[in-house]
Order: sequence, then C-alpha cells, then structure tokens
Amino acid sequence: MEASDGAGASLRTRTAREKGARLRSVDDIRDIVTRRVNDLTPAEKRCARALLADYPAAGLGSASSLAEAAGTSTPTVLRFLAHLGFGSYRTFQQRLRDEITRTATSPVQRATRSRAERSAPTDFTAAVDQRIGIAEQLVRAVPQPEFDAAVALLAGRPRRTLVAGGYFTHHLAALLASQLDQLLTGVDFTRDPLRADIGKYLDLGKDGVVLLFDFRRYEKDAKQLAELVKEQGGRLVLLTDHELSPSAQLADVVLPVYVDGVPFDSDAGVLILLESLVECVFNALGPKAIRRMERWEASVEIPRVFSASKSRSIAEEVISPL
Repeated sequence: MEASDGAGASLRTRTAREKGARLRSVDDIRDIVTRRVNDLTPAEKRCARALLADYPAAGLGSASSLAEAAGTSTPTVLRFLAHLGFGSYRTFQQRLRDEITRTATSPVQRATRSRAERSAPTDFTAAVDQRIGIAEQLVRAVPQPEFDAAVALLAGRPRRTLVAGGYFTHHLAALLASQLDQLLTGVDFTRDPLRADIGKYLDLGKDGVVLLFDFRRYEKDAKQLAELVKEQGGRLVLLTDHELSPSAQLADVVLPVYVDGVPFDSDAGVLILLESLVECVFNALGPKAIRRMERWEASVEIPRVFSASKSRSIAEEVISPL
C-alpha cells in the first residue's frame, strides 16, 4: 500500500510539473518579439518598438496603421511578422485576440476555468510549480538595461523618491518603500497620491523619482499619476505585468513581470523583482547604505521581544561561568 501511494504521489508530481512546463511554453507575441529582436532589420525593429510601445492595441488596427506608427511601409510590417513566424497579418491578429481573451479575464473567470481543469482540488505541487514558472520567466521578462536603469536612478540618491501602488498592489508599494527608506533619504509611500498625498508630487523636478505599480485591469488613477509625474519633470519607474500598463508610454523605465495565477494574479514574481531591486541598489550604494541602515536601526522605535542589547546580556549570562 505504501509503495502504491508513493508511486501515485510521484505520478501526480510529474504530471503537475509537465503541465506547468506546457503552460510556460506558450509565449505571448511580446515574448517572441523580445527574443528575435536582434535578428530584425532596422526598419523591422521600428515595427517592433511601435508594437511594444502600445501593446496590444497597436496590433489590433490595420497593417498600414502599424506601419504609420513605426514610420515604415506596410510590406515592412509584413516582413517583420514573417520573422516572428506569422504567415499573414490575419494570423497575427487572431493570435493577438486569443492572448487578450486569455489574459483579460477576471479572477472569478480564471478560478472557474481552473477548477474545471484540475483533477485534484488541493494539488500543492501544481500550485507551487505555477509559481516556480513565474520565477523562471522573470529574467526573460525584465530587460536587463531597464533593470540597470532603475538601479542607477535610485543609487543616484534622488532628492525625493515616492512609491505608489494600486488597489491590490498598495501593500507591495509599502513594502518597497519601507525597505528603500532604510537605504535612502527622502523616501515616501503615498497611499493616496492624487488626493491626500498630491502635495508630495508637486515640483518633483528632475531629481525626483516615482516608483509606480500598475498591474492588469489597469487603474485610471495610475495613468493620471504618471501624467502628473511627467508634468512635474520627475523620473517614472513603472512596475507592471507583462502585458504593460497604459502608463508604460510615459515611463522612463518599465519593469514587466509575469503574474498569471489562480484565482488571483500572483505576486511571486513581483516580490522577487522587488527584493532583487533593493539588493542591487544596496550594492550600488556601498558604505553609504550601511551608514544609513545603522542610523535607521539606532533611531527607529519598534517594540521587540528581544532588543539587541537584551540579546547580548542574555547571551553573556548563558556563557558566563557559574
């Protein structure tokens, strides 16, 4: 009986991982463009930039409208799509519509579909495997130059750094702000940026950096805030999902993350991105970050079970001879 149970568990684990691998093997058109961009001609690269800058909307119009946005010709657009593996513009648009249908569903719709597909109601292995897949996609999703630019902006010790999230991401924004605050001066988490906290965004200037979270089923407030940041001359770093928030057109730096999850979009990849960003900013700051952290630790008042001084005295009592 034990051997049978073990074999069953092994089969379930293998099946879950194979299913996860199949899910991860389905690339969005954006993924294909990113992977093949180095093989494109200069004119075709302009098509790629035009498509990604307003994705997926740019691909839902005519081939001539995409060509106009890219400053190229319709035949160039068709050659660009051929390099991506699409035999016709119609095939390309059908694939794009399929993506939109798949990704624009609400949490309730995704949960209902997932429940119907699952053979076991509580498959822990499959749930973990889904999030492992998100982590594996992170390096591919986040362009290294964009990540480096975000680190450089923060390590440049801006006069003011503001962090804002959305309805479901304000907790992530607060976490990022609390960690950056220990490394940098002038960091603020703005819970209500367009109302109670709007004064913090006025006169940002070129020495101000804003980190904005806006993930799919994007929020109007995020776009309005992005416009305000640019009006005030600030630098905008956008953290978004791989479909790209409409605010991406205004951002100086865009950090896209895969978030597919059930029943809700997953924060796993976002958390890894945030931790990586904070770590790299810390490394770039060097001794300055250590000094800031020491001052922060010495000044903050957080009630703890064991303070550093009390922990030392307990340790001394334990190791002292009778």
